[in-house]
Amino acid sequence: MQLLTIVSLLWVTLQPALTCQNCYGARDDAAHVRNVRRMQPGAQNASASPRGPLAWGQLNFLHTTDTHSWLEGHLKEANYGADWGDYVSFTRHMKQRAGKLGVDLLLIDTGLGYLNKPARTCMMATDSGNSSPALTREFLMSGSDATIPNGLLSNPVFQNIDYDLLAIGNHELYLSDVAYLTFNRFSKAYGDRYLTSNVQILNPATGQFEYIGARYRYFTTAQGLRIMSFGVLYDFTGNAKNVTKIIKAATLVTEDWFLDAVNFAEPIDLFLVIGHNPARAGSRGSTFGTIYQAIRSLRPDIPIQTFGGHSHRRDLSVYDSGTVGMESGRYCETLGWLSMSGIKSSNFKGKMKPRGVPNPTQKAIKVPTGTGTASAGLPTATANSTATPAAFSKLVYSRRYLDWNRLTFAYHAVGSQSNTFDYQSGLRVTSEITNLRTQLNLTSLYGCVPATYCISCRPFGTNGNIYTLLEVAVGAVVINESRADIPRLIFLNTGSIRFDLVAGPFTYDDSFIVSPFANAFEYIKNVPYDLASQVLATLNAGPADKKRRDLETSDFGFTSLQGDSCVDAVVASYQGKDGLKRRSEPMTRGKNRRQTTTLTPGYVTIDDFGTDGDDTVHSRIPYYPQPRYFQSNGSFPTTGPPPATVDLVFLDYIATNVLAALTRLGANYTSADVDYYLPESFTSNDYLPAFAQKFWQANVPNCPVGVGIGSS
Repeated sequence: MQLLTIVSLLWVTLQPALTCQNCYGARDDAAHVRNVRRMQPGAQNASASPRGPLAWGQLNFLHTTDTHSWLEGHLKEANYGADWGDYVSFTRHMKQRAGKLGVDLLLIDTGLGYLNKPARTCMMATDSGNSSPALTREFLMSGSDATIPNGLLSNPVFQNIDYDLLAIGNHELYLSDVAYLTFNRFSKAYGDRYLTSNVQILNPATGQFEYIGARYRYFTTAQGLRIMSFGVLYDFTGNAKNVTKIIKAATLVTEDWFLDAVNFAEPIDLFLVIGHNPARAGSRGSTFGTIYQAIRSLRPDIPIQTFGGHSHRRDLSVYDSGTVGMESGRYCETLGWLSMSGIKSSNFKGKMKPRGVPNPTQKAIKVPTGTGTASAGLPTATANSTATPAAFSKLVYSRRYLDWNRLTFAYHAVGSQSNTFDYQSGLRVTSEITNLRTQLNLTSLYGCVPATYCISCRPFGTNGNIYTLLEVAVGAVVINESRADIPRLIFLNTGSIRFDLVAGPFTYDDSFIVSPFANAFEYIKNVPYDLASQVLATLNAGPADKKRRDLETSDFGFTSLQGDSCVDAVVASYQGKDGLKRRSEPMTRGKNRRQTTTLTPGYVTIDDFGTDGDDTVHSRIPYYPQPRYFQSNGSFPTTGPPPATVDLVFLDYIATNVLAALTRLGANYTSADVDYYLPESFTSNDYLPAFAQKFWQANVPNCPVGVGIGSS
C-alpha cells in the first residue's frame, strides 16, 4: 500500500533527532563527572525526607521487585529520582552497617528486572552520517528493554547488585531467546542464588528440560541463621511453551525434592519463600498460599517469610503468627525494608536487638485502623493455620516502603559512611547508564511537554487527564493524506497508555515510557456515521478483552487502575486500592531541603500492619476511574450536520473488538473490510513524538520541569 501522509513526513523528520543533535541532559565528559554524583543528568531530587530511622532487627531485608528496567530512575519525578548506581552505593552502605550492628541483611529481588517487548530496530547514525540498524533500542532504562534478545544491555547493569536471593519473572519467559539469555547468562551470574523452583527450560545440548536456576537454596547467614529458600512463580501460562515449562504450585508441593527440602536433614531456622507472585496469599492469582500451607503442615514451628511481586503493590499481609508476606511496588519507585527479631536458633551469633538503632516491635497480627482493619477491602492472606503460637511468641517485625531517591538513601545510610555517600562502584554504574542512554539516543529531544497529564488523578475528559490530551494529539497527526478530507473517528484502548506524562522534556525515552506498544492503525472506510457514532459506547459497555499481549498490560502499571480490556486478572483484583495511588512533586536541582512544611503527593499505603509503612509521608493522590476505550475525531465539519459516512480508524490490537461492536450494532463487517490506514511502520508508539515535533516546540531545548503528578 502506497500512502503519502503527514505522519509519514513527520516521521522522516524525526529520524535525524536520533543522532542526538539536541539531547536533554549533560553531554560532555566534564558535565558527566560533575552530575554523576547526583543521579542521572537532568534528574530531580526529593524535597521530603523520611519519617525517621529504620528499625534494625536480628534479620533484615531490602526488597526490589518489578523494576522493569527503570535503572536510570524517574528523571522528572523527585520522589523516584535515584538511579541504579545510587542503589549500588546504598546497598554497600547498608551491608556495612549491618556488619557493624552484628545483624544480617539480605538483598532480595522477585523478578522482572527488565521488560520483555518485541520492538523495531532503532536507526542509529553511523560515522558516515547514514542511518543503519546498528543497535536495537534497549528501552534503557525507562521501563522496557528491547534489545534482541531483551536484557542484553540492562542485565549487566542490574547485576551490579550482589543479591542474596532472586526469583524469575513472567516476562523472562514469553520469548525463547529471552528465556535462553536468562538461562545461559543471568542465572549463571547469580548461581544458586537465582531460584526457579517451578520453572524449567529445554536444554538444547541434552534435549531435556531442566531448571533455569536452582530449585532451592539452603544457606547459613553471616550471623549463623540457617535458611531454606524457594523461588516460586505464579501459575503463569503465557510462556514460550516449546522451550519453557511452569510447574503449577499444587503439583510442586507434592514433588519429592520439595518435600525433602522442607524436611531437610540439616536444621532450619527460617523458611524464605520468594517469587514473582502476589504476596497476599488470598489474592487472585497468588499461589503463595499453596506453598505456605504445604510448609506449615510439615513444619509448624518454623517461621516462614515471603516476598512477592507482580501485582505492583506496596503491601504486607499476615498469614499467621509466624508468617508475613511483603510486596514492594514497582518501577524503581519503591524499595522494601523488612526487619524481624525473635527467630530461634542455636547457631545464631549476632545481636537480637542491635544497639543504637530502633528495633522491631510489631507482632504478626493485623492492626486495627479507623476503618476496621488495615487490610479492609483486601483479600485475606491467612488460611487455616496449624502453626504453634508458642513457637513464635518472641517474633516481632517492622516494615517500611522507601521512596526511590537519593535523599532517602543518604538519610538511611547515615552512620555507615565517612565523607561521601557514593562508592566508586555506584558512580561507575551511574556513568555506565548515562553512557548507554547517550549511545542509544534515549535523550534525543522531540519537544517540551507544556503541562503534566496523568492517567487517573484527573477525571476523564478534564484538563490534566492524559486521554484528554491524546484525543487532540491523535486527531492532529493520525492522518492518511490521501483521505485527509474524509472525516474519521479514531479508537484506542486506554491500556495502550501505561504511564503518566510529566511536564518537561519529551524525549525518545519518554515516547516509550508513555506508550511502549507498537500497534498499527487500521480502518474500515465509509462507515455510516449513525453507526460509527455508537461504537465507542458499545466498546465500553462490552465484555473485557480476553486476548493477551506479548507483554501483559497490567504489568505496565496504571492501566491496572482503569479496568482496561487487557488488564491481568492478578492486578485487576486490586483496582482502585490505595497501594497504587502514587507520585510526587519534582523540585529544581540542588535544593535538598531535609524537610518540607507541606506534604508532597505520593504513596499512601494501608496494609495489615497499619498506616505507618510509608517511609516518607505523602498526601493522597486522587483516583478517578477511566473508560476502557477513548475516541478522537478528525476532519469533521465545524458547522452544519454531521457527515454521512466516516473512516473508522482503530489500533490493530482492538480490531476484533471493534468488529464485534459493529456486529452488536447490527452491521455485517468482517476482517476482509479492514485495511491499514497508515503504513504499518507507524504505530501507537509514534503519534506522540509526531505531535511533539509539530506542536510542542516552545522552550526547546530548555524545557522546564513542571509540577508533579497529583499536585494542584
